[in-house]
Amino acid sequence: MANISIKRKLLTDIKEHLSRKEITLIVGPRQAGKTTLIMGVKEYLDRRGDKTLFLSLDFEKDSGFFASQSALIRKIKLEFGEERGFVFIDEIQRKENAGLFLKGLYDLNLPYKFIVSGSGSLELKENIHESLIGRKRVFELNTISFDEFIDYKTGYKYGNRLVDLFDVERNETIELLKEYLNFGGYPRQIVETEIYEKARIVDEIYRSLLEKDVAHLLKVEKTEAFSLMVKILAGQIGGMINYTELSSTIGVTVPTIKKYLWYAQKIFILRNASPFYRNIRKEITKSQTAYFYDVGLRNYSIGRFGNLTLPFDFGFPFQNLVFNILKKKLRFTSAEIYFWRSKDKAEVDFVIDFGNEVVPVEVKFKDFKEPKLERSFRNFVSVYQPRKACVINLNYSGVIKLGKTDVYFMPYYKLMFDGVDSLGLV
Repeated sequence: MANISIKRKLLTDIKEHLSRKEITLIVGPRQAGKTTLIMGVKEYLDRRGDKTLFLSLDFEKDSGFFASQSALIRKIKLEFGEERGFVFIDEIQRKENAGLFLKGLYDLNLPYKFIVSGSGSLELKENIHESLIGRKRVFELNTISFDEFIDYKTGYKYGNRLVDLFDVERNETIELLKEYLNFGGYPRQIVETEIYEKARIVDEIYRSLLEKDVAHLLKVEKTEAFSLMVKILAGQIGGMINYTELSSTIGVTVPTIKKYLWYAQKIFILRNASPFYRNIRKEITKSQTAYFYDVGLRNYSIGRFGNLTLPFDFGFPFQNLVFNILKKKLRFTSAEIYFWRSKDKAEVDFVIDFGNEVVPVEVKFKDFKEPKLERSFRNFVSVYQPRKACVINLNYSGVIKLGKTDVYFMPYYKLMFDGVDSLGLV
């Protein structure tokens, strides 16, 4: 396995965008593999015979080329002349006013295609987007997804038949699921075999997030408070965020808590879900819930990295995994993912709002022998009478009728491979 590289599915999308003039902007968490990805694109173009140039703001030898737009253009012309070529710029978040810098280059209508990458920061997530409206397409590279992980762990020998692997090799795939839920998807730790080394790698990534993104880029002085907030939220995946309680526990103001949460989203640590409601008097309408981009980072932050063993331990990370799968499947649609809580404590993990209809989704890290529905789920269906509903679980497939609602029971891997459209969610 050591000689096999992890293949990223985003590579295909980026290759298809190379013919467009727009700047290809690749964003994502630190250490998610952005540099490796763009080097893969560069190698593809080199094999094709195209002219390429790779520059990184991490390299001191390259820093002078970014002193001004004219300095960079002189360097590119030295390499390409007036011919078409592909310019790769890595770690763009280190460039002050990066958005305006790239906008100026784009507007010169040069015969060069720019492929730019950078980790999360306010500069990257806000100013660049505002400056490059109509001039870029954003590609978000997250840590290794579970399907990419399975592909890698099985040596890429099943191709588009991975769903058959899950149907046939149940014990093997459950063990791989547990491994992923324990360690997450950071590429460097996946290719490492020793648990100690895996932990050391994720520790380095976590400290880098705090020291480089939180402290340096975001100018957060109390990184200990920020880290404590992350730990508290890691222990309550899917639970509602109580701002006042967090403020009291951590020792910072409620506005500061909200600012920290916003930062955590911008640097790809957390992603939030908002409450679904129609009846304001009976349903909770203010608090959000938090999920992690990477379950391994979640586990590390609370000292559970590699230590999940009991079925109960896997419940929250599994729910987080399903949330991430749903976000990926629905990213090019207008659908929104909410959660539902009533004031009498009834709850549903997710409510997918397609605009013209809603689909409640419950997540269970369980082997079902027969279909079972929780009282809260039944309550939601009774109140809203959706056309379809869904229970994501480990193994059981089937459809039952609950009033006028078709309730689909489906294994998590069918959601992952078949897509929401073929599984009755749209």
